[in-house]
Amino acid sequence: MESSILNTSVKYSVYLPDGFEKTDQSYPVVYLLNGFTGDETDWIRLGHVKDITDQLINGKQIDPIVIIMPDGDDRLYMNKDDGTYNYEDMFIKELMPFVENKYRIKKDKNARGISGLSMGGAGSLRLALKYHDLFGACAAFSAGLGTEEEIINEDQGSFDYYFGRISPSTIGVKGKDRMNATLKDYSLYDMVKTKNKNQLKSVDIYFDCGDDDFLAIGNATLHIELTKRGIPHEYRVRDGAHTWNFWVESLPIGLTFIGNSMRFSE
Repeated sequence: MESSILNTSVKYSVYLPDGFEKTDQSYPVVYLLNGFTGDETDWIRLGHVKDITDQLINGKQIDPIVIIMPDGDDRLYMNKDDGTYNYEDMFIKELMPFVENKYRIKKDKNARGISGLSMGGAGSLRLALKYHDLFGACAAFSAGLGTEEEIINEDQGSFDYYFGRISPSTIGVKGKDRMNATLKDYSLYDMVKTKNKNQLKSVDIYFDCGDDDFLAIGNATLHIELTKRGIPHEYRVRDGAHTWNFWVESLPIGLTFIGNSMRFSE
């Protein structure tokens, strides 16, 4: 897709259910996001998305869906705060309308889910809750969530390499000074604490994390904050680490969760 917002072309992969070409019906959609250093091919090459989704549809565990897998481009699915690369705007204002017209996708909240792993897990949760009027369900795997304490104490090189991509002004910054407006916007904890409760409740939320994952504290903290606020959600801890073995097990769980949300909201 040619993006006027980013002034470049944006690559994406697409899963179309069997029989898509033989009908004129519209389908629900799941946006499936890749992790850091990944691209639009990860879920196909490493995540077995076709085999898993085919099996779920053939077993009538989910209804036929379209899956859109855009290249996350290591941008944390956010706008760069110096205005030079507004990935989030591109995703919402260009990519979604483009694919939803091209592939006969239903255009209502209850037929639209979002999912992803790691960077894409955090991105899917943040986009789903920020744009609660667009997404009905979210399923995040090993979401790239860090508490304020973790971000403040993160190794400088690691911090600069990751968060510098959305906030260049934080590169080299230490301690609490790292938590500028952009990183606070990144924080799901702040959103959960401050956003209208009914708006948060309007999105069905699932997320999981491995017990040996370096992101375990961040995900457990999100569970705690959602519970404190009384926001319904499904949270699972399984044996595993930050690996494709874990995410391949997560994908059918997440797609079934989103699929059930779509079925019960019809």
